[in-house]
Amino acid sequence: MPDKRKAQVTAERVAAVMSQRDAVSRLLDMRVDKVAPGYALLSMTVRPDMLNGVSTCHGGISYALADTAFAFACNSHGHIAVAQSCTIAYPAAAQLGDRLSAECREIHLKGRTGLYDCTVTNQDGVVVALFRGQSRTLPGSIVEGNE
Repeated sequence: MPDKRKAQVTAERVAAVMSQRDAVSRLLDMRVDKVAPGYALLSMTVRPDMLNGVSTCHGGISYALADTAFAFACNSHGHIAVAQSCTIAYPAAAQLGDRLSAECREIHLKGRTGLYDCTVTNQDGVVVALFRGQSRTLPGSIVEGNE
């Protein structure tokens, strides 16, 4: 199998395993729309139980979506990767009923450290969160045959 196709198959296998294991993404009704090596696109809809005290989407909800897209992107190579540090900014508030999409891209990967940028937008393309995560690869793999 060509290397590019093998890498895509690994990313898809990892996403399937992680989707089964990730209780939080199921709780929040997140959907994995697309994965590729170093890339993930996830989406979810803002529900009434996700609103904060000023009736906008709680920042922790959009953070959870971005962080989950980050997890899928940095683990897409098959090796276990965890967050080492993350930052987020909220240029606009998400609202009840918004369909949020988190697109995460690998910016740099060398050795055990990766850098990823994730943009969360609503259905109109308005940026509601900008997330940057640094990953650290640990021993082990997500899927068999990727040790």
